[in-house]
Order: sequence, then C-alpha cells, then structure tokens
Amino acid sequence: MIRFFILFGYFILTLYLHLSGKLNQYLNLHYSYLAYITMVLSFLLALVQAYICFKRLKEHSHLHTISAKLASFVLLSLPLLVGFTFPTVALDSQTVSAKGYYFPLSEGTDKAIQASEGTSSQYLKPDTSRFYSQTAHENIIRKSADKYLAQSSIVINDENYLEVMEAIYDYPNEFEGKEIEFIGFVYNDPNHANSQFVFRFGIMHCIADSGVFGLLTTGNTNQYENNTWVRVKGKIRNHYHKELNQVLPTLELQSFVKVDKPENPYVYKEF
Repeated sequence: MIRFFILFGYFILTLYLHLSGKLNQYLNLHYSYLAYITMVLSFLLALVQAYICFKRLKEHSHLHTISAKLASFVLLSLPLLVGFTFPTVALDSQTVSAKGYYFPLSEGTDKAIQASEGTSSQYLKPDTSRFYSQTAHENIIRKSADKYLAQSSIVINDENYLEVMEAIYDYPNEFEGKEIEFIGFVYNDPNHANSQFVFRFGIMHCIADSGVFGLLTTGNTNQYENNTWVRVKGKIRNHYHKELNQVLPTLELQSFVKVDKPENPYVYKEF
C-alpha cells in the first residue's frame, strides 16, 4: 500500500505543478510533455499497486530486509516531501551574489577549478556548444548572428533571448553599434558603482542547468536596486572589464525604464 501512496503522490505533485503554473520554474517548457508522461505513468502504476494490494497478490522484491525496504521508501518519498513542503522561490540577484559571477572561458578561468569548486554555472553568455558538434554549433550561431545583424534594431523577447545573447557574445565585434532592446532585472556591479548588469535567468533543460544571462550597461542616471525589472535600450559597445579580465559587449544606454516583473521571469532555450 505504501507503493500506491508514493506513486499517487508523484501523480498529485506533477498535477499540482501543472495547475499552479509552477512547472516552468523547474523545467524548460519545451520539455513539459515529459512531465505529462510522468504524471500518466505514475497514475497507471499507482492503479496497478492498488489492484495488487486489494487482490492480495504476492509481489516479488529484490529487497529482502526490512531496512532495505524502508530505505527505498524513504528515498522515493524525499522528492515528494521537498515538492509539497518547500516553498517555490524564484532565482534573482541574490542568487548571483551568492555564487559570484564570472565570464565563461575568460582568461585565467580554469575549467577544472570551476568543476571542483562547483562554480561551473553559466553567467552572462549562454553556451550551447556542449549540445552540438563543434561544426554544427558554429553553423547554428553563425546563422543566428546573420539573422539579427540584418536587422536595423534588435528587440529581444522571451523566445529569442538566449539565442540573441549567445550570438552577441560569440560575435561581439560584429554586433558593435547595433541597437538592442530587452527586459531584465537589475544586478548592480559590486566593483563599479555606475555600472549595472541587466539579467534574465535562462533554463536550458531544467533548473539544474540554469544560468543568468544578460549585458553590462553603462550611462544610466537612475540607480535602481537589485531585482528591479527594467526595459533597456541602447547600442552595443565593447568595453574591458578589469575584474573579469575580459572585453565584454556592453549596452550604452539610451533609455532605462522601470517595468513590472513579468509573470514568468525565466527564459528558455529552444533546441
């Protein structure tokens, strides 16, 4: 009977995430069909367990001791405990401050050190190279860059946010002088009082591989607090960032306007 409650619990949890609209805080919505499949399978397996229980059929198990069975039930119940009892908290500038930020592949950044210290989260630049072969990735980003370079002014939205940001960081010289407009939250540069990053948290597949992506901005006369949502517009210029030891594509602002936080603060990668 315990198996039935665990499986039915997974069904209820997945259904709750769908109905409450919180699924997008854990999973790239382009993969939401996987959650639907999980929900259906959990429900069907729960029915099977209920049938076995009520018919008093004998089950075969490879777990022969009580402690082993208890441990398996506890492990399977942990996700349910977390899902039903822990509050859902959106990622914001506090997450950036807690982990620090760096520019991926900047000079002096050692991948082995990042991995050993658990700091390999992506910041500033989306990097989808690990999902493709080198040639395929270069062709995809080149095609994206050409598409947006052909536009006189680039308006970045939820659908193309990660695509445009990756193209800008891969071809900063070609995008220099381009007019860009997008929405994001403020993260004040701790090393430069007059500089602010404007970020969005992006999810590649699930929350575990999320990163914070955006641009450094300069020329803002209004100092907003961290997590303030703004719409920014300006032109791309390349500036050297001393602390990150890297030339960054930087938005020289033409406008910097406070806006309401979007209903869904995350952006997702389309593959």
